[in-house]
Amino acid sequence: MQLPPKVTQRAFDRLAEIGAAGQGKALRIAVEGGGCSGFQYDIQLDTPADDDLVLEGQGEKVVVDSISLPFLSNATIDFADELIGARFVIENPNATSSCGCGTSFSM
Repeated sequence: MQLPPKVTQRAFDRLAEIGAAGQGKALRIAVEGGGCSGFQYDIQLDTPADDDLVLEGQGEKVVVDSISLPFLSNATIDFADELIGARFVIENPNATSSCGCGTSFSM
């Protein structure tokens, strides 16, 4: 059974900080072919589409398209602020391996 991805409080807090909803934007998480390990995440601010899964919190939205959704089943979308930089990160239990870049994975 596929479970939708979860979004952490930190991720919604960061979206609120940058004012995504005020611009009519949502954080889009997509999976594309390519990258070092076979698949890669594409994370960007985008306008929600009609067929997106919409995850909402604090008035902010994270959207996933129907093609990417199976790859993100039960994943956690978080925001990390580390010495190497601040970024949205995805903890994906479906990935069998990932690359050091943090945006590429295989299944």
